[in-house]
Amino acid sequence: MSTPKPPKPSQPSQPSKSLQPRQPHLTRRLVQLYAGLALYGASSGLLVVSGLGLEPWNVLHQGLAELTGMSIGVVSIFVGAMVLLLWIPLRQRPGLGTVSNVFVVGLAMDATLALMPDAHGLGARIPLLVAGIVLNGAATGLYISAKFGPGPRDGLMTGLHQRTGRSIRLMRTLVEVAVVATGFAFGGTVGVGTVLYALAIGPLAQFFLRFFAVPTPSAREAAAAGGQPEQAILQP
Repeated sequence: MSTPKPPKPSQPSQPSKSLQPRQPHLTRRLVQLYAGLALYGASSGLLVVSGLGLEPWNVLHQGLAELTGMSIGVVSIFVGAMVLLLWIPLRQRPGLGTVSNVFVVGLAMDATLALMPDAHGLGARIPLLVAGIVLNGAATGLYISAKFGPGPRDGLMTGLHQRTGRSIRLMRTLVEVAVVATGFAFGGTVGVGTVLYALAIGPLAQFFLRFFAVPTPSAREAAAAGGQPEQAILQP
């Protein structure tokens, strides 16, 4: 009488392709991050060339550039680094996007200014102003949608909001009024472009944030695939 063979151990079933954990769109997010930061610097350069007024922080950067003799992009890098130091007492945590913002925006701004000719007459300056504002909104949507952390200046405002209990809108208003006033006193350009930027950048950023939003797998889908939600895999 033959001894019955023991049953073969069952092999673990391989999940179907449809249940494989989905990639967390890392490549797309990195492209969006650095494309957005470079475009942000380039759009700020267009506003400088237009000569019709800058966004609040660049009023300060331009004023300090006039005062120190450094380029506006280099000043932007130094100011961004100093603002980032203020995150320490505010207990903010920087991400890859935060640190990259400090360097990429300033370098892209200086590169744009080196390549762009001077604009003479409103026929050239107004289109540069409009293009700079619209591209700035697109850049904001690109790099924020990448979810690698806020820029140093945005983190300063959210940190002040958390520490003081005051609204982000109030903190942003107070900070940017102080920044514009200081920059203007040092020789930064305040004009119709500054006002137009303040009015337009909110709606533009909201539109482009939705346009460039990165798809995120739901927690249920990730659990069924044996993985984790994207937010748990890649914290910004």
